[in-house]
Amino acid sequence: MKRIAWGITGSGDLIHDTYDVMVDIKNKTEIEIMVFLSKEGETVMKWYHMWDDIQRDFPNFKIDAGPNSPFIAGPLQVGYYDFLLIAPATANSVAKMVHGIADTLVTNTVSQTAKGDTPIYILPVDQSRGTVKTYSPKGREMELKMREVDVSNSEKLAQMENITVLESPDEIYDIVGVSQTLRRNTKL
Repeated sequence: MKRIAWGITGSGDLIHDTYDVMVDIKNKTEIEIMVFLSKEGETVMKWYHMWDDIQRDFPNFKIDAGPNSPFIAGPLQVGYYDFLLIAPATANSVAKMVHGIADTLVTNTVSQTAKGDTPIYILPVDQSRGTVKTYSPKGREMELKMREVDVSNSEKLAQMENITVLESPDEIYDIVGVSQTLRRNTKL
């Protein structure tokens, strides 16, 4: 059975799409998904009215109590999980990862996992120069301008050892091997 460690940071952008993909994978496969949230991830889940959803869909989720608490890095280093997924990842978390700062549960988990053989997949929200469309917690469409420093850090992240940068939540299906016919928005 495959096991995934999924970390959620404080990004509202892509949170709904990522969450929908992960619930879909959970419901259509036998893959075990362990969810952990940064402190800001908890805030965003509440802000986007998804707190009840995560408690229902992933009731054993863990919340950041410090850079190494709960202890997730060890099981990732020894291969208990098939891969680490950080999705979506804020510009702040990406900047810390790129510069080796491991002072949160998410950034420390990435730092320590990168020292082993367990693959790491990260979905940064700031990847494209220009503007992106996103949605407020109430569903209002917004346009955000990407900062050059944030896009540059996402590009640097893609060059780091043992890290693969994802461009969209739908790429998670490919990583876990879910066929096109089983994906969300597909009539079965």
